[in-house]
Amino acid sequence: MADALRFRDDEPHDEPAVTLDSFLGQSNATAVRIESGEDARLLLPYLDRLALVEVAFPKFRDGRGYSTGRILREAGYTGELRAQGDVLVDQIVPMRRCGFDSFAPEAPIDETVLKAALARYDHVYQSAADAAVPVWKLRHG
Repeated sequence: MADALRFRDDEPHDEPAVTLDSFLGQSNATAVRIESGEDARLLLPYLDRLALVEVAFPKFRDGRGYSTGRILREAGYTGELRAQGDVLVDQIVPMRRCGFDSFAPEAPIDETVLKAALARYDHVYQSAADAAVPVWKLRHG
């Protein structure tokens, strides 16, 4: 696994993430890992005590984790939301729009390519879990 990329100012959370089943069966974990296809809504009653939610992306073409991120952010989760696995540089921008602020890709990501990808678009076209205002709303209020 390559080094994690973080878009947060707080300290990285170093507690290992437990599985969703383990988390639901115990009361003291502050980090949980959601596998592709697991229901993130099971975490909603516990969001206030979670410091890290790690979402598995087993294949770059498996987009279920995007929904997981958005569900958690729209429910008010403010902790670290990490995409882990087969994360490609061109996925980081839409993942950030879904609320991910930390990435643990299996392969290294070139920093220059990442900076170019993050700076590529000035405007967005739809609402998402981030604070970006869609261009149509900027034009028409």
